[in-house]
Amino acid sequence: MPIPTEIKLHKQSRQLEITFDNEDNFHYSCEYLRVYSPSAEVQGHGPGQGKLQVGKEDVNIEKIEPVGNYAICLHFDDGHHTGLYSWETLYNLGKNQAHYWQQYLQRLEEAGHQRKENRLHS
Repeated sequence: MPIPTEIKLHKQSRQLEITFDNEDNFHYSCEYLRVYSPSAEVQGHGPGQGKLQVGKEDVNIEKIEPVGNYAICLHFDDGHHTGLYSWETLYNLGKNQAHYWQQYLQRLEEAGHQRKENRLHS
């Protein structure tokens, strides 16, 4: 599993940039990372128990806390800071970003939520 060699937070554009040791480089919006938080609060405690996150278009990361040599904890400005983003989780979120983002947008639509467009999201 690739491991990060560089992690940069771009606060103004609300993007987290991670470069891995296999030279893959991903830009994650803070919104994307927040709605796919690996925390039990977001994912639930078992299959199908996840909670749809809404209204996170303008969320930002306040702090990145390293956790051993295997993960980071992201502190979001909406108060969320549970859930550890392992290197495997981050790599998976990067590799499958287009698919996961479309899945999120579809879930929002199915739930009847209108996402506020954020000009900074790619």
